[in-house]
Amino acid sequence: MDSTQARLLAGDLGERSRDVLRHLVDAYLSSGEPVGSRTLSQRLPHTLSPASIRNVMSDLEMLGLLYSPHTSAGRVPTEKGLRLFVDGLLEVGELSPSERAAIEARVSAKAQGLEDVLTQATMMLSGLSRCAGLVVAPKQEAVLKHVEFVGVTPGKALVVIVSDDGQVENRLIDVPVGLPASALSEASSYLNSRLRGRTLEVARGEILAELEGQRAELDQLTAKIVAEGLATLAVGNHPERSEEEKVLIVRGTSHLLDTVEAQADIARVRMLFEDIERKNELIRLLKLAEQGDGVKIFIGSENRLFSLSGSSIVAAPYANAQGKVVGVIGVLGPTRLNYARIIPMVDHTAKVVGRLLA
Repeated sequence: MDSTQARLLAGDLGERSRDVLRHLVDAYLSSGEPVGSRTLSQRLPHTLSPASIRNVMSDLEMLGLLYSPHTSAGRVPTEKGLRLFVDGLLEVGELSPSERAAIEARVSAKAQGLEDVLTQATMMLSGLSRCAGLVVAPKQEAVLKHVEFVGVTPGKALVVIVSDDGQVENRLIDVPVGLPASALSEASSYLNSRLRGRTLEVARGEILAELEGQRAELDQLTAKIVAEGLATLAVGNHPERSEEEKVLIVRGTSHLLDTVEAQADIARVRMLFEDIERKNELIRLLKLAEQGDGVKIFIGSENRLFSLSGSSIVAAPYANAQGKVVGVIGVLGPTRLNYARIIPMVDHTAKVVGRLLA
């Protein structure tokens, strides 16, 4: 059930049913225990007998919004019921000025580079939510040490890229058949003089402008090889590697063990740890949160990745200085999250990160 369907179904429920469902889910999220009619009769703002509440609960169960985990009279929400609650009934709280200030101070404290900012934000979210904090970030582009064009076969050359941290990458490009070795050597010298000690992102625009303005002291053939090499180096020319170009940071997974009370919970958390290990799948899921504005919520088996572990993610996108969405930050935990508190927390943290990046 998607968000639109949840809101429509919430609108179709009568006021009494909405009140019972809202208070039942609230009680369940607080305690983790099945909620009975007697408990609800004490929480509801208007007087309803336990018998009337049981009738409403039976109706909600028939709609697939509640279920009884065992023979007790208590009910818990299904994933469908949680989705309806989150999208149609949840009253999201506001962070207090002191909470906002604490998030801003914690995220910016001692943070210098992008990775520092994001790591601090992830640890802060984990601590406040008592769940795992996670972030998907663009991979930091390496500072280049050496670039060289090497002829391999007629019509083909290898671009060898060595970064300051010792990583070596090879990319194959097309070159004119019969190209003299001196052209490859000249192209290598030209790029090295402009890329060494810099990132491609920083230097690429300057080099292309020089080539287009014909200010580079290169013949037309060598200039074409340089442009081809730049295009090959650019991340944008490798859409199939989009997950590889993202970094996943996860902090506070130990918090996922805080509420483990039964063997079934241990098995669930073990499966969740296995889900986290499948980083590319988790990155692909989180990238869905980049679409549109605001917070996105993924509940349980709505997503194949969490079909067994029964987990939820509350995530929000953050943007760079140009206003382009570049990553996602959020919280991962059991479906029994304190959504009312975590949603504004994640939303504000994403905005703080965006402001720092700008």
